[in-house]
Amino acid sequence: MKVLFVTGEFPPMQGGVGDYTREICLALRDLGCEVHVVTSTQARPVEGLAIHPLVERWNWDCWSILIESIRHHQPDIVHIQYQAAAFAMHPAINLFPRRLQWTGAGRPRTAVTFHDLKVPYLFPKAGPVRRWVVNELARHSDAAITTNREDFESLQRELRSPPFLIPIGSNIAPQLPDGYDREAWRARWGASPGDLLLCFFGFINERKGVETLVHALHLLVSEPSGPTNPRLLFIGGRTGASDPTNVAYLAQIEQLIGELGLTDRVCWTGYLPDEAVSVSFLAADVCVLPFRDGASFLHGTFHAALAHGVPILTTRPRVPLAELADGDNVLLVAPEDARALATAIEQLAADPELRHSLGEGARSLSEQFRWDKIAATTMDLYRAIVANA
Repeated sequence: MKVLFVTGEFPPMQGGVGDYTREICLALRDLGCEVHVVTSTQARPVEGLAIHPLVERWNWDCWSILIESIRHHQPDIVHIQYQAAAFAMHPAINLFPRRLQWTGAGRPRTAVTFHDLKVPYLFPKAGPVRRWVVNELARHSDAAITTNREDFESLQRELRSPPFLIPIGSNIAPQLPDGYDREAWRARWGASPGDLLLCFFGFINERKGVETLVHALHLLVSEPSGPTNPRLLFIGGRTGASDPTNVAYLAQIEQLIGELGLTDRVCWTGYLPDEAVSVSFLAADVCVLPFRDGASFLHGTFHAALAHGVPILTTRPRVPLAELADGDNVLLVAPEDARALATAIEQLAADPELRHSLGEGARSLSEQFRWDKIAATTMDLYRAIVANA
C-alpha cells in the first residue's frame, strides 16, 4: 500500500495536526506501508519517512503541486489531514478531492481526517457556504474520518453515507532521562517540596477554558485554608504555527494573570522537546484541562496527559463518552465554572490516594489509543476503499 499524506503543518512546525501526521505515518510504515508526505515548505525531514515540503501557500496554486506529486508517486491513497487553520483558512484543499475526480479511471482513492470541523474563510458574510465547503470535502472523498464522537455525530447528519471514527493518540511518548530527579524538575518550575503544582498542556486558545483555570487559581490563592502555595505550569509552546487568533487570546490571558496578581505563581516553559514535556508532566501534581466545550478525544494534549498517567481534572464532555469514568480515570467538573474547578483542585490536593488512582486509570485508558492500533484500523480502511474502487 502506498499512501500520500497531505498536511498543512508538519514538524518542526508547532501544531497537533503535524505531530499526529508524523506519528500515524511512522506507525503505518511499521506495518509495511510506503508513506509520502506533501506539506508546507517549513517542514523538515523525519528519519524513515519521505517528506516533500513543497507548498509555500495553500491557495489554488497547491492543486498543481498535488497533481504533480500524485503523478510522480502513484499512490493508492491520498490522505488529507484537515484542519482549516493549517491550510490558511483557504478552501482550495476542500475542493481538491472533487478536482481529483476529474482525472477519471485509475485515480487514487481519497481519504480525509477531520481534526475538527471548523470552516475556512471564504469572503465576508459567506455564511452557509462555508459549511458547504467543509461538507464538499467529505462528500467527494472516498472515506471521511472523524477523530471523536462529537464530530462523528455532527458530520453524520450532513452526509448520505456515515463517516468513520478512528481516534488519535498521544503525540508524546512518556520518556524519562537517566537520573531523573522529580524535585529538581519541580524546583526548575518554581515549586518547592509540599507546594501544589498544577499543569496545563497545549496551545492557548479560546476552546481550552484557560481563563477559567486562571480564575480558579486566584480563588485557591485567596482562600487561607486552600492548598499550600498553589502554582500553575503551562507546558509547551503558547500559540502554535497555524491559528493567528491564538496570539490575541494569549494576550488576554497574560493580562488577566497580571490583573489578578498571579504572575509570580505562573510559569511558562515555552516549546520543549518531547523528553522535557514528559518530565514536566511528571513533576506536576495535577493536570488541569478545563475545555470550554467539555473533554474530548479530539485533543492530542488530553491523550498526552492520559499516556503519562497524571491525575487529570477536566470538564464534562458535551457528548457522553463511555470511556471516561468520573473519579476513576478523570475527575470531571462543569465547563466555565471557576468555583467548581477550584473545589475539585482542593479535593485532589487533599487526597493523594485519589490522585494516584486517577493517574493509574488514565494510563490504563490510554492503552485504547496506541498508535499501532490506530494504524491497523487505518490500514483496514485503506484496503476497503481500494477494493471498492
